[in-house]
Amino acid sequence: MASGRSIRFKISTLLVLPLVSLVGLWGFAASTTSGEALNLLKVDTIWNGVINHADFLVYTLEQERLASAEVISGNVTDPAALSTTRAKVDEVKKRLSDNGLTEKTQAALTPEMQGRLKEVFATVERLPEIRKQVDNRRLSPGGLVTEYSSISDSIHRMYPSLTLATDVRLAQQAQGLIAASEVRELLDRERALIVAANGKPSMADMHMLARIDGTRTYLFPKAMANLDTELRVPFEKLSNSVRWAAMERTLDGYVSGRPVDPAVWRGMADPVLKDYTQVIWDNGDRFLARMEPAGISIIVQAGVAGVLGLIAVAFSIFISVRVGRRISRELAALRRTALDLAEIRLPGVVTKLRQGQSVDIQAEVPPIKMCDGATSEIDDLANAFDSVQYTAVDAAVEQAKLRQGVSEALRNLARRSQSLLQRQLKLLDEMQRETEDPEALSRLFKIDHLTTRMRRHAEGLVLLSGGSAGRRWRGVIPVEDVLSGAAAQVEEYTRVRVYPMPECGVSGAAVADLMHLFAELIENAAAFSSPGNEVSVRGELVGRGFAVEVEDRGLGMPAEARQAVNEQLASPPEFEASHTERLGFAVVGMLAARHGITVTLKPSPYGGTTAIVLVPTGLIQALPTPVRTPELESVSVSVVRTPEDTTAPGQLPRRQRTTKPGPERSQESQLPRRVRQANLSQRLKEAPPEQAEVRSSAGRSPEEARALLSSLQSGWQRGRQDSDQDGGSQS
Repeated sequence: MASGRSIRFKISTLLVLPLVSLVGLWGFAASTTSGEALNLLKVDTIWNGVINHADFLVYTLEQERLASAEVISGNVTDPAALSTTRAKVDEVKKRLSDNGLTEKTQAALTPEMQGRLKEVFATVERLPEIRKQVDNRRLSPGGLVTEYSSISDSIHRMYPSLTLATDVRLAQQAQGLIAASEVRELLDRERALIVAANGKPSMADMHMLARIDGTRTYLFPKAMANLDTELRVPFEKLSNSVRWAAMERTLDGYVSGRPVDPAVWRGMADPVLKDYTQVIWDNGDRFLARMEPAGISIIVQAGVAGVLGLIAVAFSIFISVRVGRRISRELAALRRTALDLAEIRLPGVVTKLRQGQSVDIQAEVPPIKMCDGATSEIDDLANAFDSVQYTAVDAAVEQAKLRQGVSEALRNLARRSQSLLQRQLKLLDEMQRETEDPEALSRLFKIDHLTTRMRRHAEGLVLLSGGSAGRRWRGVIPVEDVLSGAAAQVEEYTRVRVYPMPECGVSGAAVADLMHLFAELIENAAAFSSPGNEVSVRGELVGRGFAVEVEDRGLGMPAEARQAVNEQLASPPEFEASHTERLGFAVVGMLAARHGITVTLKPSPYGGTTAIVLVPTGLIQALPTPVRTPELESVSVSVVRTPEDTTAPGQLPRRQRTTKPGPERSQESQLPRRVRQANLSQRLKEAPPEQAEVRSSAGRSPEEARALLSSLQSGWQRGRQDSDQDGGSQS
């Protein structure tokens, strides 16, 4: 038995299988007996539709064969006999075809019977060819008998298949009548052969006559042996008559070589064949009268036995089902309780625990209630399952508490790291303001950038542990500034290129999350592409919000991996601490789900990967003023060159240099003086509220420090560039 079957099914099978076997045996016996008995009731249809017409067709063919024998012999007694008999044969053949092919008759015939009937029709179709040979006198006496006999033989081969009697005696009587009919056919062949020879038989004709007579003499006693007294007496009376004895003596003499006058032979054979045919027809009617009552009797007997057997089987099934139903019901109740725990209660408990709700274990796992008088083993099993389900729910509660504790510990550590990194950024800002050495300032800038990335990773840990970003902005921040700020938090910021985009902003409450989301995508694009290729960031307004494309030109992702990431981004699962692969995508999926953002990865035309971020319309707002705020100028971001830009690759565009405010320079190449927040976006100049308490009146925020270093490095580039153009040397 398959292991996947239910307990109820197995118990029911154990009880019902013997009964089903008994029912099957009873049904087979009843259907076989009833089917054969019902076949007996079809005898009348088969008899009237096929047998009567087939037997009469044999009789008329015998008459046509006798008339054809006269034509071949040249001794025609009645010129109209041949055409008359042929018309009768055609009429009988049509009746056989019309009645045998009706829907009623075909329904009563078995496939074997239908095949035999088709064989008869196929043989009858040769009759026109035989008649043509007779008319042209191309047939010998033996050939004439052979051609017509082929039709009679096919009909006699059909008769056994039409025997539907299930009773041994009835079947024996049917076989006897068929054999008696064949005897008549053999006797008629002898008559036709002698008439066709016209007293001048050939040696072949004599041999055929001897074979036919021997077969008839052998078959007649066997046919009589199969018939009962009522059917046998008419044949015995005929065979003991004077006419029969005279006919037999004449045949014996003819076979021995004594000549016989055809007219004398006809005078003896015709009356015997006529009487013999009448006996066959009368016995056929008697046999048919016996078949229908026998069928009804068998049906009655089979019905009584079937009803009694059915009652016994039904009673056995009733008792077996009643005994097994109680056990099945008890086990089904236990099964329902187990499924309820596994599919409803335990997942509900886990959901409540994840939502921070309290759980009453006693209320969540009520004991299983069994009916009175339950089977002792099943009752013990129910008690054991009560203990198991209580332990399972209690373990789920403890596991949830443990996970919550781990998350709180991770958030606490991440918050502490954020605080330390914030203090470190403040110290770096002070050191940058106090340092004039370019080399030292460059190193401080690198440390500042590393610290900013460390702060982002700490913020990612807070997000993964269920917290939220600590930074906040007020008002509306331009989208381009958000993307520039995200690019500034990437290690290989120099490869990131933010292209100009429409004037629109993002609500300050979502700026920190969006900046973190884009930073993760940009860093992933930079990490998996060649160091010589840029990471392009483009954005535009679309019908359902603001679409941003982050495109790299790396090796790309396999289709299976990209599909898996897209599924994770579309419906991010709950973060598991054991899953350390692709933490960036986990953070992106969590932030996207929080703000209703859609993130999709697709292949890039350059062979890499393009991340498409659709920010919903609810987060996109118009800028307070029509004039766009100055961009956040950072070494991590470059802008698209206009046609008039003639700077070399890797340098800032000319329009940045010409619009960049700076002090007067001497003829030699000099470093420009830093101007605080000269290129920082006006919105980003405002420090987040969370950082207000850590800033002094003279201090700078990390964003201001990065803007200052950006301005400083831009000044370095301009100074070196102007020095090269003026012919000076670079210091």
